[in-house]
Formats: sequence, C-alpha cells, structure tokens
Amino acid sequence: MTASVPAAAPVSPPVVPVPRAERAPGGRDPFVDVLRVFGMALVVLQHWSMPVLSFAGDRIVTGNALAWGNAWAITWISQVMPLVFFAGGAAGAISRRRAARRGDAPATWLAARVRRLAWPVLPLAAVWVPLPHLLTALGIPEQPVATASRLAGQLLWFLVVYLVAVAATTPMLRLNAAYGWRVPAVLAAAAVAVDVLRFAGDLEVAGLPNTVLVWLAVYQLGFLYADGRLTRPWAMALGGYGTAAALVAFGPYPASMIGMPGAVSNMAPPTVALLAVGAGQIGLALALRRWIVSLARWPGVARALGWASGRMMTLYLWHMSALFVIVSVVVVGLGVSTPEPGSPAWTSGWPHWLLLLSLAMWPLLRGFTRFETPPAGGPSTGGPVRAATATVLVGLGLLTFTVAGFVPGVVPVIGTGALVAGLALTGPLTRTARSSTIG
Repeated sequence: MTASVPAAAPVSPPVVPVPRAERAPGGRDPFVDVLRVFGMALVVLQHWSMPVLSFAGDRIVTGNALAWGNAWAITWISQVMPLVFFAGGAAGAISRRRAARRGDAPATWLAARVRRLAWPVLPLAAVWVPLPHLLTALGIPEQPVATASRLAGQLLWFLVVYLVAVAATTPMLRLNAAYGWRVPAVLAAAAVAVDVLRFAGDLEVAGLPNTVLVWLAVYQLGFLYADGRLTRPWAMALGGYGTAAALVAFGPYPASMIGMPGAVSNMAPPTVALLAVGAGQIGLALALRRWIVSLARWPGVARALGWASGRMMTLYLWHMSALFVIVSVVVVGLGVSTPEPGSPAWTSGWPHWLLLLSLAMWPLLRGFTRFETPPAGGPSTGGPVRAATATVLVGLGLLTFTVAGFVPGVVPVIGTGALVAGLALTGPLTRTARSSTIG
C-alpha cells in the first residue's frame, strides 16, 4: 500500500535505525523499551523518596530530601525526564514510519496516539474529582486534602508536553529528514535565548517557552537515534555533562536538576542546564547500549520488561495516590514525621517506607492496569481537522488538571469534560488492543 506522505517530503531518510539482530519480536527496539521502563521506575522512586513530611495543627509541612547536603548531585542521574522524552522520540519515529508504510494518514496516526495517551487518565479523573469532597466530609483536615488534590493533577504536566511532541511528530520528522542535526541545534539555540531573557530580566514567566523547546529538542534526538545518526556517545556524554557543569559553575543555574524550595528551578520551566544534563544522560546510555540490549535479552529481564511495559502509565498516574494513602496513615494518622534526610533513622527507614508504598501501589496496579490501553476499533476517518480538535481538547483537559489539580470546584469538572470530548473525537472504540501507551 502506498504511504500517505508524498515522496517529495519523505517522513524519513532511507536508513535502518536498529540492526535486525538487536530487535525484539515485532520489530521493537529493546534499548528504547529499557529506557522507558527505567525512566518511569526512577521517576517513581524519586517521587517516593523525596518527601520530608510532618503534620501538626491540621497542616502538613513538606520538604525535599534532595535539598540536604550534596544530594543535588543525585539529580544529574535521577532526573530522567530527558531520557523518557528521548525514548519517546525514538518510539514515535518508529511508529509513525511504520504507519506511513501501511498507508495510514498522519491524522489517523495522531488520533490513535492521542486516544492511547489520554485514555488512562479517565479513571484518575473519575476517582479524584469526587475524592476530595468525600475525604473532607469524612473529617480529613482541608489543607492536606487540598495539597494531595493539587499534586495528583500536577503530575499530568508530562502528558501535556508529550502530547505536544506527539502532535508535532510528523512535521518534525520531515524537518529531521531535511536538516538532521540542525533541528535540535536550532531548538537548543532558541532555548539559550529564552534563558538569557529569563535570567537577565529576572522574569520567570519568560522561561515558559522552554517547556516546549527543551523537551522537543530531546524528543528530536530520539529521531536521530532512530536514524542511526548518534554515533559518538562518549563525546555526547562528556560534552553534555561538561557543559552542564560549566553552566552551574559560572552561570545563574542551580546545581539541582529538580525544583528545590525557595530556589530557581532547572525543571519548571526547564533550562539549557537540564538540556545539557539530558544530552549527557543520552550519551551515557548510548555508550552502554550494547550491554543494555544484551541484558534485555535475558529471559528473566525480558519478562520483567514485558510486565512493566504494560503498566508504565498506570504506575506513573497512580504512584502519588499510593504515596497519599501511606502519608495519610503514617504521617497524618499516626503523627510520624520523616527523619532528617541522610540520618541513620532516615537511611534505615527508607526501605520500609518503599515497601509500604509498594504495598499500597499493588491494588492500584491490579485495579487500573486494565485502562492502560483503550478499547480500539477501526482507525479514525475524521481527517486532520477532527484529529487536531481532539488533540486540542485533550490537551486543554490535561492542562487544566496540571494547573488546578483536583481541588474541589468546577474547574476539574470542566477539565474532565474537555478530556472526554477530545477522546470522543479520536475514533470508534469497540475492542481492546494490547500495546504500550507511550511509544
């Protein structure tokens, strides 16, 4: 079947991104699968390990364990969102090119991706829109409920930006085919200009464009990987981390790659320092690629990857809910505060804390993994306008949750309505199809 993309504007150059001998059954790249699973697992581990919590006078006080001492150095590895976007870019390129070979129109592919991305959020909204009202009615103090409700929605920032990247995949693949390395270079240069404006004028809001520029630059590097163009990983690793070190040492950038209380953030919005660390992480991962692929072939590891790949979105969307359950019992209910980070009490208690959180997470995985992929029928035939409208509505719904959370009021209801309306435009929903949500 003839691909829907005109020959004059090819989706990709004629290269083989991954040797067939290194591909898993079905044409998947095990390296990309490992990065996605590793990235999500490390995000959850970091979110579960960071909170420093105490409760007194009906108020919960929060701190960050990574703000103590030199713990900021951990974030140069543990802040793995660059790896997640890089792996997403590689997976998006592979998926879009495969769809083009089948003859699927860009709008058809986009509608399917938007549906898969947004569907797992529906049960989260169904639970969290009424939950704060219920908890307050049961006598839980208002401030902890509002804090949890807000944080449960803030997690969705990732899906908002990822949705932008998915929507931009087809035109950015054309740019990649025509200009290659120049595309992420231009995005990085634009990010530098945004940072100059932000820090020179002391305007935090001026940094907001980097929420798109930085993550699209990393996503675009995934295209280059899919093309087999990232051939000097150690140079990339040393250059990325070296640039980040120079920016932190001589520039206005903080050392931590996550937001810290009372400090400028490299993460919200992202800075070129975080982009440099991302390049270092990607280079390091590529340098270890052969070892990673060999490890992924081990039967036990392969089974674990298969199990985790089908639960990534569920784990991401619900891991903070598991945290809230344990906090409500241990910190709010029993009045047990987090020990000082790095102290013997904190170090010895950390494995027990993770065990409690894992136990709370298990029933959530059992209950909500079924929503990992949507019911799927035939492809959407509504054309580009319908696909674009669906994407905008879903994006508005996710953005509403990101900004306002699920704090009681009409705003989360409006966000849910936009999400449902967008999903309704993505095509027929009649049967279940097994596939990973991101990628």
